[in-house]
Amino acid sequence: MRLEPKPAPSLAALILFPVAAIATTLVLTSILVLLAGASPLSVFYLVAKGAAGSQFALFETLTRATPLIFTGLAIAVAFRAKLWNIGAEAQLYMGGVMTVVLGTGALPLPSAILIPILMLAAMLAGALMLLGPAVLKTRFGVDEVVTTLLLNFIVLLFVSMLLEGVLKDPMGLGWPQSQKVIAEAQLPRLIQGKRLHLGFIIAIAAAVFIWVVTKKTLLGYEMRAVGHNAEGARFVGIPVNRVLMKTALLSGGLAALAGFSEVSGLKGNLTLDLSPGYGYSGIVVAMLAMLNPLGVVASAIFVAGIFVGADAMSRAAKVPSYIADVMVATSLLTMVVAILLTRFRIRWK
Repeated sequence: MRLEPKPAPSLAALILFPVAAIATTLVLTSILVLLAGASPLSVFYLVAKGAAGSQFALFETLTRATPLIFTGLAIAVAFRAKLWNIGAEAQLYMGGVMTVVLGTGALPLPSAILIPILMLAAMLAGALMLLGPAVLKTRFGVDEVVTTLLLNFIVLLFVSMLLEGVLKDPMGLGWPQSQKVIAEAQLPRLIQGKRLHLGFIIAIAAAVFIWVVTKKTLLGYEMRAVGHNAEGARFVGIPVNRVLMKTALLSGGLAALAGFSEVSGLKGNLTLDLSPGYGYSGIVVAMLAMLNPLGVVASAIFVAGIFVGADAMSRAAKVPSYIADVMVATSLLTMVVAILLTRFRIRWK
């Protein structure tokens, strides 16, 4: 058996293979649901109802999708240039740290000025987190998968040290948490009484911006060229190392916006459980979207819906909510196979 590249994937293949991946995920997950003693149809119905069956459920899904859009965009940008950024979790937390450092009263400014400053500061912190692995990759050939993955644990320990030290809230009754950001640093709610905040609109705008960058600009062309064939790109004069640096700065900054939006828009302070794994889930989101920035929005809402719906389903059907993790992981594996079959043809000898 060998894989033969297709000259150009057909429209039918681009549609049918991802649909088949989702269908395969449902079939495989159904087996586990049956083993748990429940009906797959009722479980999937409860997941869908819990994710979008009411106004409250829908807004919760969109709220959960907001950081996933940012981390999904960060991964999509990096993977497009074959910069394997596995450290979005670290970049997210550094964005949260910078938001708390500057947003708890250090800059007494009105919201219209303070919020953009916090966004830029968070993006700078996240960008610098990925710049180091990018330099090690381009200058010394160090595998960025290893460096970015290990940075996740280093940053979590660093944040833990900060929350037990200089950033610890003296009024927090001993809990490892930072002070609340001031009112001027908080993102307004989109709907009164709901948790959905302005961060969701910023995430949509970021997706549109990244789509324009990747499809309509020279940088986007260079990123695609480097991703397809770095040596070929270097041969025709594209500065590969410089493109990878720009990609790293953009990817790290996008991931850090997830931390900014969670602190300023939702929780109000920094804790060690700020992210339940948004950085890692962003990989699933990006792959399900086939690295398309606009597709990331739909993919993030889909993944968020699974997690939100699984919580409601678990209470009603008595099936562990961990089935959501299985669904997301299985969908990633089946989508990788779908992408492979979209781009390559299997030839048997």
